[in-house]
Amino acid sequence: MALAVALLAGCASAPSTAPSQPTPGSASGVRPAAAPAAPTPAGGDEAALQQRFAKWIADFRATARATGISEATLRAALDDVQYLPRVIELDRAQPEFTRTVWDYLDSSVSPQRVATGQDKLLQVRGEADTAAARYGVPPSIVVAIWGMESNYGSNFGNTRTIDALATLGFDGRREDWARRELLAALKILDNGDIDRQHMVGSWAGAMGQTQFLPSNFLAYAVDADGDGRRDIWGSMADVIASTANFLARSGWQARKPWGLEVRLPPGFDYGRADTVVQSTAQWAAEGLQAVDGQPLPAFDGGTILLPAGARGPAFLVGPNFSALLRYNNSTSYALGVSLLAQRLGGGPDVQTPWPRDLAALPRSQIIELQTALNKRGFDAGTADGVMGPATREGLRRYQRSVGLPADGYPSAELIQRLQQP
Repeated sequence: MALAVALLAGCASAPSTAPSQPTPGSASGVRPAAAPAAPTPAGGDEAALQQRFAKWIADFRATARATGISEATLRAALDDVQYLPRVIELDRAQPEFTRTVWDYLDSSVSPQRVATGQDKLLQVRGEADTAAARYGVPPSIVVAIWGMESNYGSNFGNTRTIDALATLGFDGRREDWARRELLAALKILDNGDIDRQHMVGSWAGAMGQTQFLPSNFLAYAVDADGDGRRDIWGSMADVIASTANFLARSGWQARKPWGLEVRLPPGFDYGRADTVVQSTAQWAAEGLQAVDGQPLPAFDGGTILLPAGARGPAFLVGPNFSALLRYNNSTSYALGVSLLAQRLGGGPDVQTPWPRDLAALPRSQIIELQTALNKRGFDAGTADGVMGPATREGLRRYQRSVGLPADGYPSAELIQRLQQP
């Protein structure tokens, strides 16, 4: 569960960056400005870099030793540690363009992924049922995460975790975070759960078939097969139980759905989406209906999600959707897991058409939007190209002022309208 906000950008799964979204697994939305890629040193510069890297490793070794990491583990992990320039390039490279949510879902919940997932669900049914009985998380949800994170184990990355985290720590941009994760990785080695060579995953430090960061491994990984090791690389019992344990401890409510697609009542105030939290009974009393006409399931803490604005599908999501966001703070990711799980269980795809004529806005246009909103007095926060809560609320206020649905969804047409004298 590399499950840490935008860190999952490094996972081998379908990207979790999509349109604009809140997340807590979103991670989501347009990303910050791209920092220039780190140049590859040459000659004397390379030698100097390696000397600085060796000094950083020596200092870190002393810190790790002071926390009780054994000398054997320190030697195995750090004697041959390598600086990986490619990790820095990937860490600093932030895309100018993002994907629309429907484009993201087209790939993450593709017919092929659904068909493969249904086969995989049959293959791991025993392990998944055991985990479901213990943690209350349905097999389809755990298998959907497995599919999203590593395409069912076919691609969870081959970067050595120790080298990746040491490189990120030395680089300094996220040194405190990387040092903590590297120390957690050493504890995993010290515990004997895996050896250095087989501790592999994404360039960002996420490991195994469902992409746990080392700190999350220490907190949530489970030895479900009873072999004395927590193995999220090779043991499907451990992979499934560990993933279910993470969700259970993140607030997953047994026998409750993630949410469902709904039809909004006439005259619905779109500004209430993503903000008003109330029970499904309260939403039903206001005229909210399931798209299939069935009664709304009973759960508290229901929120309306409009991932494509007023023109797209609407979803009523609850506490279990929030648990998925804690796995990866991206609304698109959590929706992808939810819909994939729904399809794996034989349920329907999204019924309401997506507004496919709308284009995803690049960061530069989000900056134009923020600048125009601020200029007109609709506080959108810093013009940084990130479609965050302040920008969305500023946009909603503007939309209300001109009689438009206040869904907070950005478009090129809105930017043009804002920029008119």
